[in-house]
Amino acid sequence: MRFLVACAAFALCVTPALAAEDIMAGSYGNTIVSTGGMTEIHTHYRADHSFDMVGSMMGMSRTYQGSWALDGKGNICRTFTGKLPPNVTNPLCTPIAARKIGDNWTITTDGSTRQVTLVKGIQ
Repeated sequence: MRFLVACAAFALCVTPALAAEDIMAGSYGNTIVSTGGMTEIHTHYRADHSFDMVGSMMGMSRTYQGSWALDGKGNICRTFTGKLPPNVTNPLCTPIAARKIGDNWTITTDGSTRQVTLVKGIQ
């Protein structure tokens, strides 16, 4: 019985430490909103390494999905399944940093700049 209690206590101590090391933890259950040009993209990352994104432009929207992985070089690489978003390579790798709700940042890819925000919940 003491062994089970010790294991449970250890698991409670280790779980927060592992979550703190997960650079994507702030994204799970939330939405990354990216705007630029005439498009707005809502991306949802999950702990099981799946993601979906909904792109809206001029009243139309499309949904894309796939899996994501960190490449160990400071990038997140998304591999799309099915249809690819326009002008996107597969996999699509971009720099990543730990973020929290309310963070705003700018990304520039292929000469195009986008404003990005991490918002609470699935939107």
